[in-house]
Amino acid sequence: MIKIYHNNRCRKSREGLQILENAGTSFKVIKYLEDVPSEKEIKNIISLLGIKPIELVRKNEAIWKSDFKDKNLTDDEIITAMANNPKLIERPIVINGNKAVIGRPPSLILNII
Repeated sequence: MIKIYHNNRCRKSREGLQILENAGTSFKVIKYLEDVPSEKEIKNIISLLGIKPIELVRKNEAIWKSDFKDKNLTDDEIITAMANNPKLIERPIVINGNKAVIGRPPSLILNII
């Protein structure tokens, strides 16, 4: 089952959702601001994406700039920050089996569906 970590207030996330709907495939929407992923889930997402934790962070978010930007954080501390402040998680994230992509641009989603 395809999963999309979605924020309806984000245009790119809405575009990603539209791509999945247009593809006619079944998928599960995870509203990650409400259903916040655990640190374990975030680690799994990072592993599937094949990136470092800092690459999943939205660095322009006010909370990142005020609370984390100038600190020398470990990967685990970055993951904890995302779990405690899900607005920091880049979006949309689409997972299909053992493949995952950050939908920026949303057309990248087509590579895994």
